Amino acid sequence: MSALPTNPVASGIDRAQRADVLIEALPYLRRFAGGVVVIKYGGNALAGGDESSALASFARDVALLQAVGLRPVVVHGGGPQINALLERLGKVPQFHEGLRVTDAETMEVVGMVLLGQVNPRIVSAINVNGGRAAGVSGQDMELLLVRQRDPQLGFVGEIVSVQPKVITDMLDDGVVPVIATVGVDAHGDAYNVNADTAASAIAVALGAMKILFLTDVVGVLLDRNDPGSLVGRLTPVEIDALTKRGVIAGGMIPKLASCIDAVNGGVAAAHILDGRVDHAVLLELLTDEGVGTMVVADPASRGPS
Repeated sequence: MSALPTNPVASGIDRAQRADVLIEALPYLRRFAGGVVVIKYGGNALAGGDESSALASFARDVALLQAVGLRPVVVHGGGPQINALLERLGKVPQFHEGLRVTDAETMEVVGMVLLGQVNPRIVSAINVNGGRAAGVSGQDMELLLVRQRDPQLGFVGEIVSVQPKVITDMLDDGVVPVIATVGVDAHGDAYNVNADTAASAIAVALGAMKILFLTDVVGVLLDRNDPGSLVGRLTPVEIDALTKRGVIAGGMIPKLASCIDAVNGGVAAAHILDGRVDHAVLLELLTDEGVGTMVVADPASRGPS
């Protein structure tokens, strides 16, 4: 006979709370069943806090989404990890207008980190935690075809086209694609591609239902010093107004630009949330309140319902 719980009342409350969570998630699971969800897992999210625990929590979320019938696609960056290796090599990271200046030597480091370190770690974590994942690069089968964005930036690519069949074939085989954002130009040269921009373009090409940007901030705050001022929902018009007021600034501007590109391209909603929070993906997708900022298209751009 098993031992009785030391506090049956508390245990019963805990079980009831768990049941409530499952009931709350049910309509979302029905709505999203079979849908593509693109998750941009930022290098900042990977580097924040206890790195192993954060990655394991994220991997369990992805594995669960796959198990209940969603089609998750992971797109990852690796900025902090690239910076760390450059510094160990005695090379100072350089940026121009928020983008990494990528000479030939830096491009080698980008490839080493994204393809040799970050991508295999994410793939392994998803597989160990019950999912079925495989790594792919934007270079593979010209998944991300690019051109040089700006000569001042060197090997930084601007996306010309996305080949969604590379990804949908993996999804149809029951595999979570984990995409490293290294693109290729028409001559076969490798280019560094901004991961937020790549994730947005991939989400649009796939006709994704959702795109989530996991980073090291909770979302858009009306007061940067007050986590309680989180804005739960925004439209492009509202983002423009907050940017003009200076509420949205710095690195949040390009991230929200990627959100706007996604929703204007047909993705139902884009979300910014803190990837360091345990099970942030599940909380944002499958609960009423969520934990981040959701961006949706302006009503005028949605067309007739």
